[in-house]
Amino acid sequence: MGGVEPHWVWITLGLVLAGLEMLVPGVYLIWLAVAAIATGVLTGLFDLSLTMQVVDFVFLSLIAAFSARRLLRDRPLIGADPLLNRRGARMVGDVALVVQSIEHGSGRVKLGDSEWLARGPDVPAGQRVRIAGNDGAILLVEPIGRVLDGPVAETSPGR
Repeated sequence: MGGVEPHWVWITLGLVLAGLEMLVPGVYLIWLAVAAIATGVLTGLFDLSLTMQVVDFVFLSLIAAFSARRLLRDRPLIGADPLLNRRGARMVGDVALVVQSIEHGSGRVKLGDSEWLARGPDVPAGQRVRIAGNDGAILLVEPIGRVLDGPVAETSPGR
């Protein structure tokens, strides 16, 4: 009985690197994983010497990394929701209720079940405002009309 076949070592290394890619930030281990798996397949098919295995791994790693770099430069990955982690930006266009008069440029508004600091022109409590932007956790608002009674029906135009 001999030792472990070299092609299985390369394939296992490739799978370990692919698994580590999920744990380590960045996108670089996956290309090494691809090169290791390809080296394992080539070693299994052609019974390569250790020197050729290492040379194959190095060259396949370089080819995979530079090809991926060029591909991602030409076609960058675009997230499904570019505002995912920008909550204030996601609220732009929504309607909120002024709960503390906006005087001298600042006050409070209610949106959903939360109250937010707001900046904008002077607006009395009870009036509706549209969220025009944000400055960190402070909402930038503009008046749109008067609320007579009851809660504000929040709207998200264009969504």
